[in-house]
Amino acid sequence: MSKNQPLADRMRPKTLDEYIGQKHLVGNTAILRKAIESGNIPSFILWGPPGVGKTTLAKIVANQQNRPFFTLSAVHSGVKDVRETIEKAKKQQFFDSPNPILFIDEIHRFNKSQQDSLLSAVEQGTIILIGATTENPSFEVIPPLLSRCQVYVLKPLEKDDLIELVHRALKTDIFLKEFDVTLDEYDALLRFSGGDARKLYNILDLVLSTESGKENSKKITINNTNVTEILQQNIAFYDKNGEQHYDIISAFIKSIRGSDPNAAIYWLARMVEGGEDPKFIARRLVILSAEDIGLANPNALLMATSCFNAVNLIGWPESRIILAEATIYLATSPKSNSAYKAINDAQQFVNQSGDLPVPLNIRNAPTKLMKDLGYGNNYKYAHSYEGNFVQENFLPENIKDKIFYQPQMNSKELEILKRLQNQWNEKYKY
Repeated sequence: MSKNQPLADRMRPKTLDEYIGQKHLVGNTAILRKAIESGNIPSFILWGPPGVGKTTLAKIVANQQNRPFFTLSAVHSGVKDVRETIEKAKKQQFFDSPNPILFIDEIHRFNKSQQDSLLSAVEQGTIILIGATTENPSFEVIPPLLSRCQVYVLKPLEKDDLIELVHRALKTDIFLKEFDVTLDEYDALLRFSGGDARKLYNILDLVLSTESGKENSKKITINNTNVTEILQQNIAFYDKNGEQHYDIISAFIKSIRGSDPNAAIYWLARMVEGGEDPKFIARRLVILSAEDIGLANPNALLMATSCFNAVNLIGWPESRIILAEATIYLATSPKSNSAYKAINDAQQFVNQSGDLPVPLNIRNAPTKLMKDLGYGNNYKYAHSYEGNFVQENFLPENIKDKIFYQPQMNSKELEILKRLQNQWNEKYKY
């Protein structure tokens, strides 16, 4: 074992008992642990943020079941690589030997033809496929492949998990246990790691090497101050594996929300140069157009959806132009989160109030019995009235005056407010 080997690799657990976190999957009675211990594992996809143990878990499955283990990176592998690996896996099958495992990291980056090349081997049981992804498999994995795989969701590591990782590294790592470390504070370590074990190990390694180098001392104190200072001086080191993925998309979205097209284009360029998946960016624009622009400019959602469809059709490098156009359009659009707030408030109210009855006059009445019971009686058909509108109560009786949608002060919604006030009179006099 070399000091040049990253701490995260040196500390990678070999068994489920050494594995920290994801108790909902690998706890004593959890579903994935049972499958692993029984030896009857399906093909599955591990979905979760970086540094939560997806690759480690795949390797543990192979180790504990003594299965041949093949790995591919979706970033660097094509259809030819997939087929060659499947052929190698076939040659590993002897009599009753367990099926080999093929682990594909970042499987969301495989295109349709690459994913299609896996179907036959997965269906016939030539391989057990384990995929790892940071993106929602429902969007990124083709339905035929997804239907042949279980999907297990991994969560960011919790505070206690991260603290346990730190103590385990200090006690058991062949190099770190040489230090006499006092942990005065954890906050900065945990905050900068963001629930990512790999990032946590990078930070811990950097802090210890920096502090020990100051006076060539083995006695080190870790606190919020020295962790923050060291990371500010060495920001590239602890993020060198591309874990800024979520930080940069956050900066991108917040720049658009803040109506700053220059900052938004800068963060877009950072993602383009970093090789980010264009569909990932485009999906975030669709969400933002409804959440943050909404009814202030309803065309924003059309623009974002068209952007997603075009990006899906074109791909890199031309997609950068499409994304840039949509980014600038959305950044310079007026903003409103009224629809977002309305559905949140309505959901919260529903959870608190339960299932209130539908008023009889707007219930469906497909049978004579229902009609006799008053279903649909006295319903006023809006199109039969002037202006295609008539005042009618569509809410449960005891909340008939409840307002969830409140127009905001932008030109489009002021028009909506005026129309609602004309139609509903006092209901929108606020």
